[in-house]
Amino acid sequence: MKKKNILPFLVLFSIIVISCSKLNSVTDAITNPNARKIYSREFKDRQPVFDRWKENFENAKQDSLQINLPYAEKGTFFPHLAQVYSYTFNLQKGTIFTAEIEKDSSNQRIFIDLFGERDSTFFQIKSNEISQDKLSFTPNKDGNYKIIIQPEIAAHSNFFISFFTKPTYYFPVAGKGNSAIQSFWGNARDGGKRSHEGIDIFAEKGTPVVAAVNGRISRTGNRGLDGKQVWLRAGLFGNSLYYAHLDSIIAKPNDNVKIGDTLGLVGNTGNAKTTPPHLHFGIYRIGAKNPLPYIFKTEKVTPESFVQNFTSTFIVIKTLKANLREGPSTSFKKVGELTQNDTLQLLGEFREWLHVKTFKNQQQAFIHESLVKMLE
Repeated sequence: MKKKNILPFLVLFSIIVISCSKLNSVTDAITNPNARKIYSREFKDRQPVFDRWKENFENAKQDSLQINLPYAEKGTFFPHLAQVYSYTFNLQKGTIFTAEIEKDSSNQRIFIDLFGERDSTFFQIKSNEISQDKLSFTPNKDGNYKIIIQPEIAAHSNFFISFFTKPTYYFPVAGKGNSAIQSFWGNARDGGKRSHEGIDIFAEKGTPVVAAVNGRISRTGNRGLDGKQVWLRAGLFGNSLYYAHLDSIIAKPNDNVKIGDTLGLVGNTGNAKTTPPHLHFGIYRIGAKNPLPYIFKTEKVTPESFVQNFTSTFIVIKTLKANLREGPSTSFKKVGELTQNDTLQLLGEFREWLHVKTFKNQQQAFIHESLVKMLE
């Protein structure tokens, strides 16, 4: 029997595969598909598997867990469990939000999706790239946001999730930080006749006051209640930064300045003559804005700051009754109650609080670790 030459078929198959790959690349450059869309191509022959994974993601959009930032969670992705992590939190304009996931294996892919709230409905605004375990976002308005973390199908890895913010501006007084801010936005002035349109940063007289952004000095002067002052414009259409009560002015009108350049020195000129030296710092753009989010520094939660106390996939209530809460603190509202010997799936830990899911109605919530024990 004469053997058939299969080489032409192999060549043809290779051409088809390469052509499809190139076609996807060209199409992706135009449509810019998100990580989930690209991932779905791996399951053309196993569509029901992908559909179940996608359904878990859609269900997670309805979860209502609440957290405060910074936040972190330590746990394990298990291949036999459908784990999806959904959290709602508040972001303020003037901050940069970052979500990071550390894991044992770089081959385990994680999908991160961020949603913003409009008219009590969440809409998707950003996703990570399929090869990255990080997402950053700068909000253009204050509001509530939701983030969903989902590992790839059959993932198995320890993880550390971290959410945190950092300010968009440099701190405006050299060598100082959060603790130097001692008078805040909205505080009453003149016996309640007006409110404070800025924050006061206290420092020794003569401490350098510096540019918090790159920009141009729009004007300087010595007038009114605020004494010696400097106005810094952040770009052509950016915010105007206001520095007041200065002891002396160093910057000149129309100067182009870089972050950290000295604009003047801390003082107590104007109506601050009877108070300790400080900088009145304001931000204006179609009215005054609260400057605090733009410069306030928060500490990122690190893996070393807490340990993982529970190694079991499942835990059980050890007290007669136990409250479930929508967030990791007793300040968050109660969302359910369990009784002794009820079993829970453990999703992760945030210090002494556990992120769990109930078996009865698949509800996600937080519970204090003192109320549970590992299932033996």
